[in-house]
Amino acid sequence: MSLANKLADERRARLAAERLLELKQAELFAANRKLGRHAQALTEEIHETRAQVQTIEDENRRVKSDLSEAHQKVEIAERRLWHSIETIQDGFAFFDVDDRMIAANNAYLSVFEGLEEVGPGVTYPRLLQLLTEEGIVNIGTHRPADWRAMMQRRWEAPSPEPTVIRLWNNAYIKLIDQRGKGGDVVSLALNITETVRYQKELKQARERAEAANRAKSSFLANMSHEIRTPMNGVVGMVDLLGDTPLSEEQRLYVNTIKTSAEALLVIINDVLDYSKIEAERLTLHPEAFDLERAIHEVILLLQPSARQKGLELLVDYDLFLPTMFMGDPGRIRQVLTNLIGNAVKFTLAGHVLVRVVGMQAQGSAQGQIHVTVEDTGIGIAADKVQHVFGEFNQVEDEHNRRFEGTGLGLAITQKLIELMGGRIWVDSELGRGSVFGFALSLPVVDDSAGDPALMRPASATPPALRVMIVDPVEANRQILTRQMQALGHRVTACASGEDALTLLPQGCDLILTEHALPTLDGLELAEAVRATGAGLPILLLTANSGFAEQDPAHVHLNAILQKPVARRHLFAALDGAMTRHAKAPPPVAPPRSATRLMRILAAEDNQTNQLVFSRMVQHLRIDLRFASNGAEAVAACRAEWPDLVFMDISMPEMDGKEATRHLRAQQAVEGRPHLPIVAMTAHAMDGDREGILAEGLDDYLAKPLRKAALVSHILAHCPADALAPLDTLTTTLTDSPAPPAAG
Repeated sequence: MSLANKLADERRARLAAERLLELKQAELFAANRKLGRHAQALTEEIHETRAQVQTIEDENRRVKSDLSEAHQKVEIAERRLWHSIETIQDGFAFFDVDDRMIAANNAYLSVFEGLEEVGPGVTYPRLLQLLTEEGIVNIGTHRPADWRAMMQRRWEAPSPEPTVIRLWNNAYIKLIDQRGKGGDVVSLALNITETVRYQKELKQARERAEAANRAKSSFLANMSHEIRTPMNGVVGMVDLLGDTPLSEEQRLYVNTIKTSAEALLVIINDVLDYSKIEAERLTLHPEAFDLERAIHEVILLLQPSARQKGLELLVDYDLFLPTMFMGDPGRIRQVLTNLIGNAVKFTLAGHVLVRVVGMQAQGSAQGQIHVTVEDTGIGIAADKVQHVFGEFNQVEDEHNRRFEGTGLGLAITQKLIELMGGRIWVDSELGRGSVFGFALSLPVVDDSAGDPALMRPASATPPALRVMIVDPVEANRQILTRQMQALGHRVTACASGEDALTLLPQGCDLILTEHALPTLDGLELAEAVRATGAGLPILLLTANSGFAEQDPAHVHLNAILQKPVARRHLFAALDGAMTRHAKAPPPVAPPRSATRLMRILAAEDNQTNQLVFSRMVQHLRIDLRFASNGAEAVAACRAEWPDLVFMDISMPEMDGKEATRHLRAQQAVEGRPHLPIVAMTAHAMDGDREGILAEGLDDYLAKPLRKAALVSHILAHCPADALAPLDTLTTTLTDSPAPPAAG
């Protein structure tokens, strides 16, 4: 190879080496730049980390400061709490889940009289052992081991019952222990020594007072009895003296002695009865008795006093309430005499009404009786109403200072009612009258005596009559109207004989008239009726039957009834008068070709009300079914569409309004004929009727239900393809409107 070629190769090699060097230098420069950037990033990250570390260190210092401050506050709170616990006079201690004492105040520890062992760490069983071994606790007749076992069982209970222990020094400690969720126990030891001592003193004082009261009552009872015996002799001899020939002046003296002696005897009897009650020597003697008859016997005794004042004595005994009960008739008559006698005494004009209502639950032998005595007397101020039941109390004011009495009658009445397991109440308004009432639960002896439907043979259903009631007293007209309507009769009521004669041409089957009518009395009315040629029966109600029987006009009457009239006498007179008057068989309703019974559904959740409903319509020829709530009523209608629904409004699960909406929707969807739905509800306030009818019901009956209203609705809605619920003249009830809903 030539030199030139060698030089050329060497030059080329040198150039290649230079280019490679330049390339390596460029790569090195790029690497340096990259390394610089990484170094810069690392430097910045180090700075950020240092800043974060500094922040964390600052936060740690702040938290430590806060913790230290909080710890100081906790220590202060603990000191204050424990200082408060130490100031408590009663013992306070904590125990852990292992029954070891954590802490206790001085009051708790002082019971153990400075025993060094008693302190934090001692167990509860050891405390019990120390109490018995050191004689700190008075365990009575218990053995120490038995007492400790009893206290240990109590301690281990999830919720230990409070207990009282007696210490050796007659101090009484009440232990109240509360176990927490974790098993720790807070124990309180309350010193109730003064409370126990006070209760003992109070008990002793009460026993002394009761003994003194019994001695007083026993003394009064004995003395009253001793005085009563000669007083009966005085009254008896005065009666005998009054039967001998006397001058007018002598008779005045005798009557004065008799009146004064009887007044004194009433006072003595009241004191005697009250003393027996206070001495717990009064006992009841139950026997079968007729409540309605007892009321009428009391009324007859008070009738002369009422007649002298021109007062009406009225009795409204529920037609469907039994009359025979088991009770003490003497004490019940005493209650009735006190209440009715007071009503007559404090009533100057108007009337006194004895109203008896009640119920016998299905399957029960007990009858719930409510008796009220309503008067139109002077009344009692609202702030003195309860005052009247106090011993020797009378409401003293300008209205009744003229009325005398011991003030014991109502106190005795209240105690007698309470002794018989009942309650008594009073509602009164000054100047407008009072209502005294009592409620008793008595066993029923004869549950059919009060039901007019059961007082006749089943085949002797009386026809519906057009009855005219003539009485000037509105309350009496209402009572008689309600009784006649309950028997299924149509009633026309008026206040005078002139009105009766005016209404007579409109049609009447029987007249029930009061004797004492204005201008034209009952006997004169009977004469006037006979003068028209009418031969219908006339029954006269009078407070003086002997006087009416002596009047020649009594020949126009079919019966004279002594007021107040017992139901059995009234019904017997009605039946007898119509039987004698009947000259032709009653008209029979047009026969129907139907063979099925009218289907009636009654939705009522109360079983007693179901019984009442069924009793009211038991004489009807119907298919009656009951539903206990609205849901059952809807289901029953889906199963078999009824002809009439009586719907109670307030029922569980589904009330009457909602059930009616369901039935109306079902009626529309299935294209059924209109279903008559009649509400029967105790909601009888203003606006209730409109609100109920707005829910789709057709009519409204307020409770308590009336038999005439139920029958009227059933007859009015009987479809043509169903058998008539009643035969003969009772179908005329469909022509009479139902009584007012609120009646």
